[in-house]
Amino acid sequence: MNQPARTEGFAHAPATIRLGDLEVQRMGYGAMRLPGKDVWGEPDDPQRARNVLKRAVELGVDFIDTAWFYGPLVSNRLIAEALHPYPSHLVIATKLGGKRLPDKGWAPALRPEELRKGAEEDLRTLRLERLDVVHLRNMPIAGVPFMESLDALLAMQAEGKIRHLALSNVNAHEIEKALARTPIVAVQNMFNVSGGGGAFAKLTHSEVDDPEGVLELCARKKIAYLPYFPLAVGNVGQQKPVLAEIAAKHGATPAQIALAWLLARSPVMLPIPGTSSVEHLEQNWDARRIALSPKEVAAIAK
Repeated sequence: MNQPARTEGFAHAPATIRLGDLEVQRMGYGAMRLPGKDVWGEPDDPQRARNVLKRAVELGVDFIDTAWFYGPLVSNRLIAEALHPYPSHLVIATKLGGKRLPDKGWAPALRPEELRKGAEEDLRTLRLERLDVVHLRNMPIAGVPFMESLDALLAMQAEGKIRHLALSNVNAHEIEKALARTPIVAVQNMFNVSGGGGAFAKLTHSEVDDPEGVLELCARKKIAYLPYFPLAVGNVGQQKPVLAEIAAKHGATPAQIALAWLLARSPVMLPIPGTSSVEHLEQNWDARRIALSPKEVAAIAK
């Protein structure tokens, strides 16, 4: 499969961002929407999900974010079924530190043995020998010291199972602590125009303070910032009416404007919108071409 042009039509430079020795476009795909309702079990139409993944790579997406606990295991399996053997330019990122409960709830899994088990599940279900990027998803409610969990990932990196380390759900102090120990290529925190992420975010986030400060730190350290729930779980248009006004001027949808705003906010921003629809996938990808004025960026930020 040929790699699509990497900078064509990109309105807010730069078009790409580095993750250590890897380089990807500044618009990825999040696989959380691939499993069934509540991110649990099989999707209603597995072939439709596989078609979304195939179309993403056709469009030029070269960064896919997933986790073994999406499904659980469902999103990883669908990715492998649709795309393995993977194109050489495709980067697959995963995250460790969470698990699912029988009642479909979310819970921390940050003990070293839990992190190792999760990594092995990712390797097995994605059919990989090494994970490109692994986010340590911090959940202080687990009661496991942050650096103990990080050391567990460093041990797996030394074994060759992990290529690059990243963090999720962290504040600036935690990022600085991690950087004192090891390079960090990405941070995945909640960030969107409305500031909300729905029930999942309320259950799992760690009262991360000062999102603007974290973004500024990432920009200064040249760390990619992956905003999860970039579209506020699909409710962004209702939560931010100004988006509809600006969308009308650009002949776009409110969701496209929300994504364009993220790209305009910082050169290290790497949105990973998820969808189970090829139509919405294509709309998300086209948001790269929407050039927002400084005045529009400021209006959305209010």
